[in-house]
Amino acid sequence: MTAEQTRTMDRGARWSALLALLAEHGRLSVSQVVEALGVSEATVRRDFSELAAQQLVTRTHGGVVASAVAYDLPARYKLAGADSAKERVAARAADLAPAGAVVGFNGGTTSSATARRLAARADLAASTRRPAVTVVTNALNIATEMVLRPFIRCVSLGGVARSESYELSGPLSSMVLGELWLDMVFLGVDGVSATAGATCEHEGEAGINSLMVQRAERVVVIATGEKVGRRAFARICATSRIERLVTDSTAPEGPLAELRAAGVTVDVV
Repeated sequence: MTAEQTRTMDRGARWSALLALLAEHGRLSVSQVVEALGVSEATVRRDFSELAAQQLVTRTHGGVVASAVAYDLPARYKLAGADSAKERVAARAADLAPAGAVVGFNGGTTSSATARRLAARADLAASTRRPAVTVVTNALNIATEMVLRPFIRCVSLGGVARSESYELSGPLSSMVLGELWLDMVFLGVDGVSATAGATCEHEGEAGINSLMVQRAERVVVIATGEKVGRRAFARICATSRIERLVTDSTAPEGPLAELRAAGVTVDVV
């Protein structure tokens, strides 16, 4: 990596490079990262603290060591900056899950980001309760990440995988999910509106997502602003089943007002 590249990289790219180094060496000092990435000591120490707060590394005197999940993390930060609307939605939503809850996640980038934020909660990692939370998901990528957290019990549904979203669907998924109860489900969607409810583009995903809704006491839709007021091809559930929508400030006010009038609690971040 050139000096010019390191000077201009954003935090996501810097964390990606830092975690790649950590996966290679297992342990890093501040001076090693300063030399490798060409950034200041203050920046490195801040990065170390933020990564440790997310349970992604363990701080040591003058450095960090790799945690059990560090090896698979760099790719996460190549897709979006840590301050993106999607990450803000994920951070707010993840705080809604109480300790000890059984939480469902369908597939998609916003659901994946929310699951990671849930797994990074310090209160869950420090809890003496085991499991501190149970995650039920039909998304292969979410299951792969959650199973590495010792305080999370991960239940992965069977079925046929769809490469576009890593979601499992079909009779096997339905059979397993039909035997489970969820305290809440975080529902990633392609569209949400007061008239159409929660919708997505693929009918197979809509079927298993709809069953998640049926098995859940609470339904929290997580969607960035461009999906609010939009209707996609297949309905997942009616608006009456949605307890809360977490979205960002780009969501149009008209559709938000209609959702509030329909009884949905709306969180804008």
